[in-house]
Amino acid sequence: MVKLMATYTVRPAKETPGGYRCLSDCDQVKPVTHAPIIYFYPPVNMSLESATEILRHSLSEALVIFYPLAGRLHWIGGGRLVLECNALGALLIAVESDAKIDDFGDFRPTQEIRALIPSVDYNKPIHELPLVLVQVTKFSCGGISLGLGTSHIMTDGLSALPFIQEWAKIARGEQPNCPPFLDRSILLAPEHLTAPVFDHPEYSPQPLLIGKQDHMEERKRELEKLKDKANKDRSASDNKNPYTRYEAVAGHIWRTACKARQHESQQPTMLSIAVDARNRMKPPLPPRYFGNAIFRITAESTSGELVSKSLGYASGKARQAIEKATHEYFQSSLAYVKCLEDVTQFRSFHTVGCAKGAFYGNPNLEVTSWARLPLYGVDFGWGQEIYMGPGALGFDGKVFVLPSRGQDGSFLVVLRLQVRHIDAFQKFFYEDIFRQKPLSINPSL
Repeated sequence: MVKLMATYTVRPAKETPGGYRCLSDCDQVKPVTHAPIIYFYPPVNMSLESATEILRHSLSEALVIFYPLAGRLHWIGGGRLVLECNALGALLIAVESDAKIDDFGDFRPTQEIRALIPSVDYNKPIHELPLVLVQVTKFSCGGISLGLGTSHIMTDGLSALPFIQEWAKIARGEQPNCPPFLDRSILLAPEHLTAPVFDHPEYSPQPLLIGKQDHMEERKRELEKLKDKANKDRSASDNKNPYTRYEAVAGHIWRTACKARQHESQQPTMLSIAVDARNRMKPPLPPRYFGNAIFRITAESTSGELVSKSLGYASGKARQAIEKATHEYFQSSLAYVKCLEDVTQFRSFHTVGCAKGAFYGNPNLEVTSWARLPLYGVDFGWGQEIYMGPGALGFDGKVFVLPSRGQDGSFLVVLRLQVRHIDAFQKFFYEDIFRQKPLSINPSL
């Protein structure tokens, strides 16, 4: 049983700058949904009312620093949006539950987990939707969960998580660090670029299953073994660095999914990789840039090639895609968006809470790495979390790669596949790791 105890609109504690602010061309192709994340905390001797008051007052202070998150979005035509800084605030709700933390098992993002994060009615006018949604839930065992939804349009992981970290510092009575960099105009397409200068397959329709007209159907030792396997049969003439752990993991997940999905040999398949542009731009974006700076980069192959060839082939495809992610390529991508008459097809895709738009599922994958993000150590005054992770996986083929909670160098892979493919994926995933003899590896990510 779940009981709603209180609902608050949390506005900035002080007057903040007003008016309209532009969004970057990178922001303009992000979905209208909110990114759901969840924190679980062990039992504490604190009432729900006390915990809610701490969150409420500290969030109010945090929204002074991160005041764009207290604003609202407005459509301006062509599927594009503008931000109004009007201090209308965030949503905070307090809930009591008869459940216990142990009831959630390994915290995989089930419907029960999703219920711990505020839901959103995306049929409402967008200017009525808060950009930050918070739900604090007190369980019968004394534990607490904090479910958050932050607007995809406003933040990527490298923006949202520092905001949460600063909010937690304020809740503990500490001084926040230096303020975020809020000018998004630095990621507008350069004026001299009137058209993209590269091909951008990331904006093309993704492959369909052969014979289909649409998509309607549809640990550390182990990690080191995977890197070894990816590097075993690299060409002797390849003088580049050995594959990183991320390249090995991405390639392994891609070819394993092809096996589990039982694709035909000639099935085209695409791997989308989320790449952070902050330190790849020239010059790099200012420290603490607050906004979206994640670009999708794609690798393409056929399932037959991925399955019949070595892991090194799949990891090589991932590397080739990542190597495209240069300053010039990002600028060309921004120019591509600028030249679009309507960005709706890229802004709206099938995900949790929004079943419209393009579908990035079978036969494709999208991999997002949180390996370098400040995920852990978020203490609002009642101790550090026992778990943090995504609160939902938006679509078939969505994959997150997270560092383990123990910070021992291992990864946690969280992915969503159709039910009929899960058992096969798990079987192939581990079989292929342990089938290979270990080799020397590059310890870098």
